[in-house]
Amino acid sequence: MWYYHTKKDDKAVIDALSRLAEELPTRGFEVYFKRLRREGHKWNRKRVLRVYREMNLKLRRKHKKRLPARVKNPLEAPAAVNEIWSMDFMSDVLSDGRKVRVFNVMDDCNREALAMDVGLNYPARKVVETLGYLEEEIGLPKTLRCDNGPEFISKALAQWCKKKRVELMFIQPGRPMQNGFMERLNRFYREDVLDAYWFNDLHQLRTRTDIWMEDYNTMHPHSSLGDTPPVEFRPRFYAGSRSVTKSGLKNKKFLNLALS
Repeated sequence: MWYYHTKKDDKAVIDALSRLAEELPTRGFEVYFKRLRREGHKWNRKRVLRVYREMNLKLRRKHKKRLPARVKNPLEAPAAVNEIWSMDFMSDVLSDGRKVRVFNVMDDCNREALAMDVGLNYPARKVVETLGYLEEEIGLPKTLRCDNGPEFISKALAQWCKKKRVELMFIQPGRPMQNGFMERLNRFYREDVLDAYWFNDLHQLRTRTDIWMEDYNTMHPHSSLGDTPPVEFRPRFYAGSRSVTKSGLKNKKFLNLALS
């Protein structure tokens, strides 16, 4: 037997509705249909509504906050310290299952670890606080390189950088090697500390982190620096340069011991 098969081509309607749903994700069918009519399309209401329902556009979709376009910047080591710093976060868990975060800051010039701060949570407010302690001790860079994490795209950090006249340089999403200097530091730290020890509390992790960072800055033969440690390759303006964590920056006695 022979039956008639309808030949419906709704591609044009689908494309038009998809465009409107992308541009106006919080609107509904009535607005879309009226806009299509104003654009000159003669599709009747039944047809547009059928396609609208088939596309499940009547379901309210959660739309992510869109990031501005990120420009790819070359990963080059600056010629002087305090030109470009890199920032990143690392995560791990304690023996009791609590999650911890480590906020790392390094100077791209001599690959020196400037801060490795540990906490159970680390909002943008604490990022600004850690950078403030570094400003008191060694000054601020011209540029901060980071990914698109919520702490780095926050208004608190943006306002602080604007006030201090520090440029925020964001890498492209999904391109961690655009922050390759920091990624290498993270790998060494994870292999030597996070994956090598089982920590019961934050004090143990902070103590081991301080020891590791001091050794990395003063003893680690960095291959890209001619097998010299970071502080030996290019010292800072203060004698016997040593970087310390935020806990060390708070404690002047600790700082004096670290610089001696």
